[in-house]
Amino acid sequence: MPHFPTSDELIKILDRILDGSRNENDINLLRQCLRRVNGQNQVQLANNIVNIAEGNGVHIGDRITYQGAIDEETKTILRQLQQILQESQVSISSNFSPQTPTEKFLVNTNSHKQVSPLPSELNIFEFEVVTVDHKGKETKRYRTQAEYFVEDLGNSVVLEMVSIPGGNFPMGASREEEASQEDERPQHLVNIKSFFIGRYPITQRQWRAIANFPKINHYLKPDPSCFNGDNLPVERVSWYDALEFCERLSQKTGRQYRLPSEAEWEYACRARTSTPFHFGQVITDKLANYCGKNDNINSINRQCTTEVGSFPANTFGLYDMHGLVWEWCADYEHDNYQGAPLDGSVWVDDGNEEYRILRGGSWGHPVNLCRSTSRFSEAATTKDKQIGFRVVCSLI
Repeated sequence: MPHFPTSDELIKILDRILDGSRNENDINLLRQCLRRVNGQNQVQLANNIVNIAEGNGVHIGDRITYQGAIDEETKTILRQLQQILQESQVSISSNFSPQTPTEKFLVNTNSHKQVSPLPSELNIFEFEVVTVDHKGKETKRYRTQAEYFVEDLGNSVVLEMVSIPGGNFPMGASREEEASQEDERPQHLVNIKSFFIGRYPITQRQWRAIANFPKINHYLKPDPSCFNGDNLPVERVSWYDALEFCERLSQKTGRQYRLPSEAEWEYACRARTSTPFHFGQVITDKLANYCGKNDNINSINRQCTTEVGSFPANTFGLYDMHGLVWEWCADYEHDNYQGAPLDGSVWVDDGNEEYRILRGGSWGHPVNLCRSTSRFSEAATTKDKQIGFRVVCSLI
């Protein structure tokens, strides 16, 4: 018999939906709940009859009704589901089809608020890409282009969001990759859908702009960072702080902003490369800000952050994916990739909910922890001068 969610599990599922960290399994569990009911299980919300078991859209409204013979356990859980949905006053829409295995939700604090479409025309920017050999010697330098749109945050503060084309890639490290760890395995093929991601980590100037927007769940300090500078990455922000930032940004813009899944982050970092770094087999202090004292290449140790965009981009047009600051991802901590989703979605099945994934390394960490496949995790409450984040905007 399929696993039947308890009331506590249902509450956790809805919490994940509300904070943007839900995945397809959460919705499948809700469907299983209704499939336990004999006959056609209909839920009436906002005077519209929908069928959750069939995967159709759901909009929170006045009441839930159900048909068929129902045991007391099911009734209790459905009543709790009704109460939570009514109290949250959140609109949740699902776009699901056999060709679209991942479900996307639009979560808004105002159920009548319309989601703003992405710009119909994107801007183009040029940038330089560098590759190096195993000794760090430059082997190639060329210019290329990428598409992006600009989000206006007010007071001349903008956020540049780069278009990342969909595709598939082998996520994780092979046993042959030098310095790779067991938590980076098994290597597995993941299919990624198109999305937009920040050209740079969130800066202190961008953070300050959003911190001054109305609070949604909790207060954000306007200036939390250890190292001060408008164009330095914001740091000393927890996973919950980053989530609040995304929610305020979503409310401000009408678009769906969130933290990247771990798979999206690695795909964006690799930018179709298979080497440990998108630059090649190694990195040098001319390519990234990291702790250079522990590698085999003569590098300097800056011991602080540097302005975003100080080093060359990858072929997707993204800067500072190696080093500078660790970047929060949405996923739970897992010991390895056994059972990881293959569709690039956020991994919140099992695992450690209290700890969240960090990627990319930092100015204070050695080169091996800055590899594209390197994984780290910290308590979601952690605030550290080596931790920041960048945001993703989902395609609607």
